[in-house]
Amino acid sequence: MTTEEKINKAKGAVKEGLGKVIGDKQLEKEGATEKTAAKLKEVVEDVKGAVEGTIDGIKNVVNKEK
Repeated sequence: MTTEEKINKAKGAVKEGLGKVIGDKQLEKEGATEKTAAKLKEVVEDVKGAVEGTIDGIKNVVNKEK
């Protein structure tokens, strides 16, 4: 997770928590959305890394067979 994603996730958590405390449903929803977006970016990066690793592994196997 990049620093930017960590910051966005933290900002979302703060907004969500503040919204709950003061009873502002809109702020709570915005915070939850920001948190979810940051988590989604993290998952996408993890999947991207896994796919790239798999492709590199396949290339290594193919190159060994030549």
